[in-house]
Amino acid sequence: MATKRITKTRYEQELLRLQRELVKLQEWVKQEGLKVCILFEGRDAAGKGGSIKRIAERTNPRIVRVVALDKPTGREKTQWYFQRYVAQLPAAGEIVLFDRSWYNRAGVEHVMGFCTDDEYWEFLRSCPDFERMLIRSDIVLLKFWFSVSDDEQERRFQSRIDDPSKRWKLSPMDLESRARWVDYSKAKDQMFATTDTKASPWWVVNADDKRKARLNCIQHILSTIPYEDLTSAKLELPDRQADTYVRPPLDEQTYVKDYYS
Repeated sequence: MATKRITKTRYEQELLRLQRELVKLQEWVKQEGLKVCILFEGRDAAGKGGSIKRIAERTNPRIVRVVALDKPTGREKTQWYFQRYVAQLPAAGEIVLFDRSWYNRAGVEHVMGFCTDDEYWEFLRSCPDFERMLIRSDIVLLKFWFSVSDDEQERRFQSRIDDPSKRWKLSPMDLESRARWVDYSKAKDQMFATTDTKASPWWVVNADDKRKARLNCIQHILSTIPYEDLTSAKLELPDRQADTYVRPPLDEQTYVKDYYS
């Protein structure tokens, strides 16, 4: 049953409130030396990137870091599968947002034949152990699956095709994923059956309404990681020192042309 979509005004008000809370969270993570790792997975055009953007928008990039790895290099293909992801894990005082993660093997690599069946099944066997190891190492691990319906994905794909400024979002792989909708559904269900564990559950975000998806995702993060408000008192600007310095003439500098005069 379809739910009522949130209005733009309410969405923007609530997003701003939540982003202020994210700033409080980041300061708590920094002070307490927490290590937070958040995975964003889902079908193409499900809204993962938009949610990541809103989470990182007002935060400090030195604390909240986005990781979106390209396809593995020839050398990386010979490494232990998880190795290049381990290098991106958070240190103390960091939050890392993975725009797709090691679950590439359970999805696109498996469906598109980029890995062998043995590699695929070994991933499903070893992934829960790998994640338990991360959790035992005091890493806060959150896994989000953005769920989008067939019709809504079709609408978003068509919107990107019609808008030249959005076409870059549609790669040949995205189009192929559309053609293999059922194969991806089977892969997702198998992935959940194996890796949706008590220690590291999948949190499913209903993403047909992108605005609600973003708000629900952020609110869940805030409700999952306890934090305190470390917001400092209002700052006061110091007086500027007396200006006795004679600067070079401004007309000696090269300025960008004012294109909008």
